[in-house]
Amino acid sequence: MKIGIVREIKNNEYRVSMHHAGVEELIRSGHEVIVETDAGVNAGFTNRDYEQAGARIATTAKEVWEEAELLLKVKEPLESEYGFLREDQLLFTYLHLAASRPLTDALLEAKTPALAYEMVRGSDGSLPLLAPMSIIAGRLAAQVAAHQLMSPFGGTGVLMGGAPGTARAKVLVVGGGIVGEQAALVAAGMGASVTVLDINSSRLADLDRIHGTRISTGFSNAQAIDTFARDADVVVGSVLLPGRAAPKLLKRETIEAMRPGSIVIDVAIDQGGCTEVSSPTTHDDPTFRVGNATVYGVANMPGAVARTASVALAGASLPYVRALANGGIAGIAGHAGLLSGFSTYRGELLHTEVAESHGRESRDARTMLS
Repeated sequence: MKIGIVREIKNNEYRVSMHHAGVEELIRSGHEVIVETDAGVNAGFTNRDYEQAGARIATTAKEVWEEAELLLKVKEPLESEYGFLREDQLLFTYLHLAASRPLTDALLEAKTPALAYEMVRGSDGSLPLLAPMSIIAGRLAAQVAAHQLMSPFGGTGVLMGGAPGTARAKVLVVGGGIVGEQAALVAAGMGASVTVLDINSSRLADLDRIHGTRISTGFSNAQAIDTFARDADVVVGSVLLPGRAAPKLLKRETIEAMRPGSIVIDVAIDQGGCTEVSSPTTHDDPTFRVGNATVYGVANMPGAVARTASVALAGASLPYVRALANGGIAGIAGHAGLLSGFSTYRGELLHTEVAESHGRESRDARTMLS
């Protein structure tokens, strides 16, 4: 199969979907790989690296899109790329369709067979292609928060770990999944006072068992979120409902009542955001003000650490990419992981959660493939 790798064009998106080591493995499996010029350069992978791995370097993205039978990306296609979508090309990337009606419509109109990294499930029910980016985004959330708290950036001027005789920063994490745990872990490592709220008692017990007194935990509800957020220097929104738009758990009035210089990091922005004021931002212009608080809503946080993120994504996705290339569309039905990620086909939505987000009907993926 011809596999294409294009350069990402989203604002300050420096990741690449597959590094040269992964390309070499795909070529050893009998596939042809076409890489757009400089697709990996911002992540530290040169054209020469890909050529030595056996790939062919294409001059333009158009050439890759038109030749590839399987197109690999990191982020969702942007509007300028919709014209490349077609029925006879597999697309494998992060899609987050519940948060984007225009992209959903474009994929359905083009009848593109598309698979979403974030929906692929492991045999244990985990999300193996989402997890690496969740870990990175969570850790970055704490780093970004520490930066934004500094006085030159309009923050409270509080150091995460404080200093002798001073108070530490108060950090609230809403959602105790992978993102939330990593954000809490890094913030606590900086010395901050950290509280994690979640609705799942088993998850709270896990966090307590693993991290002990380093992290405080509590049950998430509207009153708890409002109370803790109003007293926090930092709020990290890390709620995930796979395939669905994120719930708006942090209310506008709560954010407006937060202390001057406080920061909200909305990591759930890929799924529409988990606050009533959620709006996607970019690395060029990452924040906006709501009352006296600052809201950070960059939708591609891991793109800021492109080398780490690209290697992590390539390592996690390679087995699935190879299986997809080996079996094609016909092989998806026999691969539970790929089937779970199969999102659009022949103009139909294949996930109930996404369909409900857009008021549409969904079709059963296995039936569509039979």
